[in-house]
Amino acid sequence: MALQIYDFVSFFFTILLDIFFREIRPRGAHKIPQKGPVIFVAAPHANQFVDPLVLMRECGRRVSFLAAKKSMDRKWIGMMARSMNAIPVERPQDLAKAGSGIIKLLDRYGDPLRITGLGTKFTKELMVGDQISLPKDVASSAVVEIISDTELIVKKEFKELKALELLTSADGSKYKCMPHMDQTNVYKTVFERLNAGHCVGIFPEGGSHDRAEMLPLKAGVTIMALGALAANPSLDLKIVTCGMNYFHPHRFRSRAVVEFGEPLTVPPELVEMYKKGGAEKREACGKLLDTIYEALRGVTLNAPDYETLMVIQAARRLYKPTHRKLQISQVVELNRRFVAGYMHFKDNPKVIEAKDKVMHYNTQLRYHGLRDHQVNIKTTRRHAIGLLISRVIQMIFLTCLALPGTLMNLPIAIVARVISNKKAKEALAASTVKIAGRDVLATWKLLVALGLMPALYFSYSVLVFIFCGRYDLSFKSRLLIAWAAWACIPFVTYASIRFGEQGIDIFKSIRPLFLSIIPGEESTIDDLRKARAELRKTITNLINELAPEIYPDFDSKRILDPSPNDRPSRSASGTNLAQTIFNTAAQPLNQWLGKDGRFEWERAEDSDADDVFFFLNPAGAIQGRSRASSWGGGWTPAADGSRSRNRSRTSSFTSGQIQLGEGFKLEALTELPRDKPFAEVTRRLSVSRKQRFGLEGMTRDEGDQKHHGSATSSPVPSSPPQVSTPPITVQNMDDTIDAKSKDE
Repeated sequence: MALQIYDFVSFFFTILLDIFFREIRPRGAHKIPQKGPVIFVAAPHANQFVDPLVLMRECGRRVSFLAAKKSMDRKWIGMMARSMNAIPVERPQDLAKAGSGIIKLLDRYGDPLRITGLGTKFTKELMVGDQISLPKDVASSAVVEIISDTELIVKKEFKELKALELLTSADGSKYKCMPHMDQTNVYKTVFERLNAGHCVGIFPEGGSHDRAEMLPLKAGVTIMALGALAANPSLDLKIVTCGMNYFHPHRFRSRAVVEFGEPLTVPPELVEMYKKGGAEKREACGKLLDTIYEALRGVTLNAPDYETLMVIQAARRLYKPTHRKLQISQVVELNRRFVAGYMHFKDNPKVIEAKDKVMHYNTQLRYHGLRDHQVNIKTTRRHAIGLLISRVIQMIFLTCLALPGTLMNLPIAIVARVISNKKAKEALAASTVKIAGRDVLATWKLLVALGLMPALYFSYSVLVFIFCGRYDLSFKSRLLIAWAAWACIPFVTYASIRFGEQGIDIFKSIRPLFLSIIPGEESTIDDLRKARAELRKTITNLINELAPEIYPDFDSKRILDPSPNDRPSRSASGTNLAQTIFNTAAQPLNQWLGKDGRFEWERAEDSDADDVFFFLNPAGAIQGRSRASSWGGGWTPAADGSRSRNRSRTSSFTSGQIQLGEGFKLEALTELPRDKPFAEVTRRLSVSRKQRFGLEGMTRDEGDQKHHGSATSSPVPSSPPQVSTPPITVQNMDDTIDAKSKDE
């Protein structure tokens, strides 16, 4: 019965996620073991209760997540969490209380473990095993001995610079008292789930946050893994890291990529060290935690600052083929690899020079209100005027289609915004790690909508029932009409969302049209176009020069391709039905809207706003910093069990054992004329291949005659000669076109 409830609730939340997010795409989901116990370790925890829902949706396994007992004590949240088999965990920070007085570190070098208090009550407010925590979670340490009300000994000295500044200042530092929690029952429950072959999910940062970087990981996940294996050595336990990569996690109709890393197996020697206890147990937990942390870095984006992130994203857009659209999972992976490459070569003078040029190019784009993919669009003033008129008409038409659903759901949007902002302020006041409390916004928007939508839609159906009373209709007819209205409102809402999205995308494409028709602005666009072409060439040459230093088998003719193992996102059948109905009904409209679709307003990977994986404050400034990425994601286990690095660019832009399809020649795709008929290209390619292998002038009949002639002249039929023809590539295609143009 519990599993049936789990599946029903999971299906219900999948529908909500399909509505709230514009797209959720998994990456590496094929790596997840389909049987046996698995611990899913996810980070960063940027979206409170939405994170586990997204992960459950994409992993394809039933997962019991560890959830804060403080959250599960709430009536409705607790009911939903228990239906999903969540495991409650009581956290010390939820029970923390402000300590009396202030504390100081009087002898930093001679006695760094002795803490002295002024006006403190250590004997009454603390016990051995409790922790003292400095403001804003700068640092914490466990208490090993309480000497008096004003003196105690801590287990670990404070080494963080900020912590030392607070403790050694003349005014001292305030602190919080966090009680020691006995988590024996929690670990017992986890061990039972794992021994039964089930899955457990954990966010090892200890709580949700809206920082740009991962918080320090808690050691609980290592105790779960090592403890389960110590109690049951035959347990085939796997640890799967999950990167939660959001494009604006708190915004309605944003995008997300969930990336799964290679399953980790706990080394037996660490289990043996764990069994011995003491220092060796702590060392085993530390080593496993470091392994998990490095694996998480391989599936998450880690840029040192916002400025670098903007440069990386611009370089990625310039480097990829301009006529090829990337999936958002590819965008995430390319961004990660570009960050890793930049961190490796950031002191190279050529890289510094290229960074300055990209920053200047970004500044010019912002000044003119353009996006990178709009720079290369060429159009005459007459054509631009026609497009502008067409776009305005389309936008007005789509606005009219989206207006009914927008007005009907406006009360929900207003109430959700007010309540979610209020909850964000409360979460920020109660937390020492949050920046603006944005990690709770999406959760409360969903909860408010979940509560208000049924009531609001029911009130609309009641109004329809009352309105029908003005006509000579029977009670049964009025009831059926009201029920039909209640059933149709969700479809109207979904259609309004889709129409509104297209209208907004069209609105964003109008500005470059204005610039195209304003006298004097054409030269500005031409200058930007020339600067982009030169910058693209510089970045391409720079990457082709530096990449072989890290990847000896780097191939400049190939670029990241989606893996055939990566499947589409798991959508609820109810949402698929709504999408099918909408797409069928809107097909004529889509054909009309697509007639001038050369501006390609739905290019997610080229959106400067959607590319931002960081949290911006209202002024648009970056909040927080992020650790530098590593090159660890490129290691894959070989057939003999050894670890080897993927060297080619084809595999280096993927993680794990993803097998890539046919690559693309970057320069060829960038320069290939879009107006060349494909049949003509194919014909020229065929001629080129025949010329290269001496097959020109040989018709099919002549080939047959040669083959039959050789067969008759020899008593033993000989096999025809093997001709190794090259694969059909865009490079060959370009060579044929170039050769033909030279001949002409």
